[in-house]
Amino acid sequence: MKSYRKIAVITGGVRRIGQLLAFTLAEQGFNLVLHYSRHTAETDKTIEVCENLGAQVVPVQADFHFPEETSKVFEASKLFEEPAQVLINNAAIFEPVKFMETSLEDWQSHQNINLTAPFLLTQLFARQLPEDREGRIINILDWRALRPGKDHFPYTISKAGLSALTKASALALAPRISVNGIAFGAILPPSDNLEQSDNLLKYVPAGRWADLDEVSQIVMFLINGPSYITGEIIHLDGGRHLV
Repeated sequence: MKSYRKIAVITGGVRRIGQLLAFTLAEQGFNLVLHYSRHTAETDKTIEVCENLGAQVVPVQADFHFPEETSKVFEASKLFEEPAQVLINNAAIFEPVKFMETSLEDWQSHQNINLTAPFLLTQLFARQLPEDREGRIINILDWRALRPGKDHFPYTISKAGLSALTKASALALAPRISVNGIAFGAILPPSDNLEQSDNLLKYVPAGRWADLDEVSQIVMFLINGPSYITGEIIHLDGGRHLV
């Protein structure tokens, strides 16, 4: 599949934040490899919109509960004749499990999907990128990653690990590949709990949900901005991490 546009890989790329990122990059002239864990009507909708925006889309299903399935993502990317220049590690699970309630299964699921998969995908991305090309990796984090607490325990620890991976891989892959993270806060309201949605804003100094265009802006800045920026974690959380 000949590509005259840059190629980006987005994990968890067909719903919520991942869908927004897919639409943004399609609109900005990228062809896409879109990973999803299970096929739904939302998968088809995302692909259709991206194609209507001019993008060629290669969808790939993989269950990151099984980290070896990460290999499917860059196998799928080979359908493009050019290597991917951007990787966005967005796929994650987010369960409200407290410390003493965390089972080994809870722990392992969060580590596999939120940390081990990004590690393996980062390796695969670096290996497929020719030595004369530069690349960008963006890891999607959470303000909790920089302020670990007792709630959402396995999730928080896995995201704290992803923060460390961001910095360590920035060192390991410099100068050819820049690696940065975005720590989100109140971006999209919970789809199933309006009361919880209102309560969340009590702790956000900005007093509002993010404008989705702000998400697009920060992602495109890290893709198109100075490659001299690497190993950074930028908070897009309305100041939540300060409280």
